[in-house]
Amino acid sequence: MQQIKRWLWSWNEQFSQILLGLILIIMAVLLHHASPFFMTWDNWRNILDQSALLVIVSLGMTFVICTSGIDLSVGAIAALSGVCMALAMHAGLSVELSICLGLAAGAAVGVFNGLLIAKLNLSPFIVTLAAMSVTRGIALILTKGIPIYGFPVNFTWWGSGHIGSLNPPILMAVLLGLLAALVLNRTKLGYYTLALGGNEEALRRSGVAHKTYKTIVYTISGLTAAVGGLVITARLNTAEPLAGWMLELDAIAAVVLGGTDMKGGRGSITGTIMACLLLGMLRNGLTILNIPSYYQQLTIGLIILAAIIISELRLRNAPGHGTITKED
Repeated sequence: MQQIKRWLWSWNEQFSQILLGLILIIMAVLLHHASPFFMTWDNWRNILDQSALLVIVSLGMTFVICTSGIDLSVGAIAALSGVCMALAMHAGLSVELSICLGLAAGAAVGVFNGLLIAKLNLSPFIVTLAAMSVTRGIALILTKGIPIYGFPVNFTWWGSGHIGSLNPPILMAVLLGLLAALVLNRTKLGYYTLALGGNEEALRRSGVAHKTYKTIVYTISGLTAAVGGLVITARLNTAEPLAGWMLELDAIAAVVLGGTDMKGGRGSITGTIMACLLLGMLRNGLTILNIPSYYQQLTIGLIILAAIIISELRLRNAPGHGTITKED
C-alpha cells in the first residue's frame, strides 16, 4: 500500500512533464501526417534552433518564478546587451571582450532588479516593469533608434554558425539547461531558490541571507537574457534596440506551461525545456501548414491557457500544496 502511495505521489509530481511528453508525441505524429517535410532533419534542426533562444531566456525565468517573483525586463535586457556588444565591436574592441561587456550589462540590470526587490521589499512586477522601460529606453538612446549592423564573422558564428550538424545556440541551450538543472536540484542556491517561494519567512528565521540569494536569482535571469541577446544579435547580424519584443511573455508562458508554480516553491527545468520545444514545434507546424500568424497566436494562447488551468486545478487538489518541490 505504501509503495502504491509513493507511486501515485511520483506520478503527481511528474504530471506536467508526462503531459507535455504526450502532447509532443501526438503533435509530432499529426504534423508528420499533415506534411512530409515536418520530420526531416533540416526542419527539426530549424525547430531546435528557433527554440534555443526561448530555452536560454526561460531558464533564468524559471529561477525567478520559483521564488514567486517575475521578471518583465528580460526582452529589454536582451536588446540592451546586443546593443552594448555592437557598440563595443564598432569601437574597436575584440569580439570576446565585447561579448563579455554585453553579458555584464545584462547581469548588472539583473543585480539592479534584485537589489530593489530584495533590499527594499518592492513588488517584482512593478520593479521589472519599470526596468523594462528604462532598459529599452537606454538601448534606444545609445543607438538613436537606428539598428547597428555589420559584425565580424567570429561574432555572427554564435548565431548562425555550425558545430557539426548543429548550430551554436542549440548547444548553448543544452549546456545551460544541464547547468540550470544541476544548480536547481543539487546545490544550496537551488534549494534556497525554491524555499524563497515556498516559505521565505521560514528561510529568514533560519538565518539564511535570503535577500542575497534573491538578488542572485535576478542576476541569473539578467545573465541568461543577455545570452539571449547575444544569440539574437549574432543571428540577425544586427543590434536592434527593439529586439526581444514580448520575449518575456513567451518565457513566462513556457515556464508555467512546464509545471513551475507561479506561487513559487515548485520548479522544473525539464518541464521548461519541454514547453519551449512544444511552442517551437507548434509554431513550426502551423507555419508549414500555411496557417496565418494571427491564428497561430490564438492557437498558442489557447493551449497555454488550457495547460495553466489544468496545472492550477491539479496543484490545488494535490496533497502538500505550497511545499518546496523539485520536479526534475
